[in-house]
Amino acid sequence: MSKKAAFIGLGVMGYPMAGYLQKAGYEVTVYNRTTAKAEKWVGEYGGKFAPTPREAAAGADIVLACVGNDDDLRSVVLGNDGAFAGMGSGTLFIDHTTASAEVAREIAEIGAGKGIGFVDAPVSGGQAGAENGVLTVMCGGSEIDFDRAKTPIDAYSKACMRMGDVGAGQLTKMVNQICIAGVVQGLSEGIHFAQKAGLDAEKVIEVISKGAAQSWQMENRYKTMIKDDFGFGFAVD
Repeated sequence: MSKKAAFIGLGVMGYPMAGYLQKAGYEVTVYNRTTAKAEKWVGEYGGKFAPTPREAAAGADIVLACVGNDDDLRSVVLGNDGAFAGMGSGTLFIDHTTASAEVAREIAEIGAGKGIGFVDAPVSGGQAGAENGVLTVMCGGSEIDFDRAKTPIDAYSKACMRMGDVGAGQLTKMVNQICIAGVVQGLSEGIHFAQKAGLDAEKVIEVISKGAAQSWQMENRYKTMIKDDFGFGFAVD
């Protein structure tokens, strides 16, 4: 099996994910809109960087992406400088972006016309999960494409499962976000109540996190907290 890969998008998630892929023995070429970050990644992990997604994807058997949203994904995949322009028949595109099921199906259909396989593979676990290589990955795609995708994904995940055809990964991530939103809402209400009651909210969280109220969001509060007007708020990935 060839070990040539490209990774597009070096944000807080993609940067360490691409690093784990390089450490796993893949020859990784990265692309990032901010070239300085791509240069920093190469300095830290080795590999190469390219000035466009097309050039990053050229010669790679698998291309992975982790960008911001549907439009960002289209911009790095489609067009003259997009990844598909550099990919040949028989290659595979793995999308880790949290995007819509619709865009996954749209891009998969375009890829199929070029002989390119596609797996939508959004992740859960947050920045800490990416940095520690223990993400959970929910995938949509054919069984053949999933089997090809699983080996590189295993480099930075603790769990990787096929949920169905293209789009099923994104739909599963929506379920994930809905469930987390309920936990975050309850946690926020609880902290607000503690503050109004004159309790030390941090001490409250410290003790209840050892009991039945515990959750990933609570346990990782120091890393996931985003300060707002009330002094609390939480990332949900």
